[in-house]
Amino acid sequence: MTLEPRALRDAFGAFLTGVTVVTTHDAAGAPIGFTANSFTSVSLDPPLLLVCLAKTSRNFATMTNASGFAVNILSEGQKDVSNTFARPVEDRFAAVDWRKGPHGSPVFSDVAAWFDCAMHQVIDAGDHVILLGRIEAFENSGQAGLGYARGGYFSPVLADKALLAGQDMPQHLSAVAERGGQVLLVETSDGSLGLPAVELASGESLDALTDAVAALSGLTVQLGLLYSVYEDTKTRRQHVVYRAGLGDGPVASGALYPIDALPTERIADAATRDVLKRYAAEASLGNFGVYVGNQEKGRVHAQAVRG
Repeated sequence: MTLEPRALRDAFGAFLTGVTVVTTHDAAGAPIGFTANSFTSVSLDPPLLLVCLAKTSRNFATMTNASGFAVNILSEGQKDVSNTFARPVEDRFAAVDWRKGPHGSPVFSDVAAWFDCAMHQVIDAGDHVILLGRIEAFENSGQAGLGYARGGYFSPVLADKALLAGQDMPQHLSAVAERGGQVLLVETSDGSLGLPAVELASGESLDALTDAVAALSGLTVQLGLLYSVYEDTKTRRQHVVYRAGLGDGPVASGALYPIDALPTERIADAATRDVLKRYAAEASLGNFGVYVGNQEKGRVHAQAVRG
């Protein structure tokens, strides 16, 4: 059977990926970089990742002879950075704020994460090579990454906003806000515990949830990915739960509880108990999904795997 390359490429494009910029320095010390979505983690011990590079790339010789390279995972607001490094721009690095990483390759500001690697192995793979990198240093900002599928970009947060805008019922937004293996719980009006939350008013955006969690906790808040969407069929209200990260400092109200010892007996709402029980189980595996359904039954959709 003969496979048509363009059709095969389109089929590969059905897979949703993140967007990265891979960087290194050439023999003269000048920074070079290119946009790539053929990136994946490989191993935690030893810490390895890989990127695929076409043999026709103008960066082929430089990359395959480099002592190391960095992978910058772009955040959702960096579509312009992706486009700049995907085109033959004369000075791509003039368009970004960058510095040398601890191992020497260029790392960018405001990315979702970066990894500075030593070249571990170059593996021949058909019309590409696989650059296997050993991670020497990394940084994780907690920001949502920029998505790519079917030849176009997408933003998880923008997609979630579209999901909210399409609903015609009252919406209750809450967050599983975590810091250092602990989750923030606050006292509800009936004296039990619950997640920090806000009722979304007409015309409001997800910023209302970020602001509410920040006001309750007194901490900086980084809103993460969607975690649960369910309809309360008794009250005809849609509940939307997000993951979130909390900054350093003392908590203004509520308290932080260990994920593996959450006081579920003090949580009156059964659906919230289920959310937190699932979160505790998934956090132990580093594998989070998105629940869609109602307060009694639904389905968890795979989202992402760490490591």
